[in-house]
Amino acid sequence: MDRNQEDHTCIRLLADPVQIQTCKKHLIDTEQSLASLAQVLNLAGNEVRLKIIYLLNREGELCPCDLSDILGMTIPAVSQHLRKLKDANIIQFRKEGQTIFYALKSNHADIINPLFLHIQQKKELIV
Repeated sequence: MDRNQEDHTCIRLLADPVQIQTCKKHLIDTEQSLASLAQVLNLAGNEVRLKIIYLLNREGELCPCDLSDILGMTIPAVSQHLRKLKDANIIQFRKEGQTIFYALKSNHADIINPLFLHIQQKKELIV
């Protein structure tokens, strides 16, 4: 038998119907949370947006000018990334005079904190 074919086969003597039903129910029960996580991770798959999410998570809130200076990007480029995050309902904003400050929505901060904790732990190991 070709090794390629071997990798795509599954031979099971007995199915565990209870396990299968439990797993199906668990997926249904967590469907909304999984969809939310997938959306955040999909947008965070872009390195610039991940950096923006990281910075907003770390600093609480930043304006596009701050992000532009930190990331070494133009304000319009930063604004495009912020718009995608805002359209996906991952960040929120508030106006103070002419300045707009962006922050992560708390439910999304809860999702990504474990990922950023991993970054912090790796940094501490290096130091």
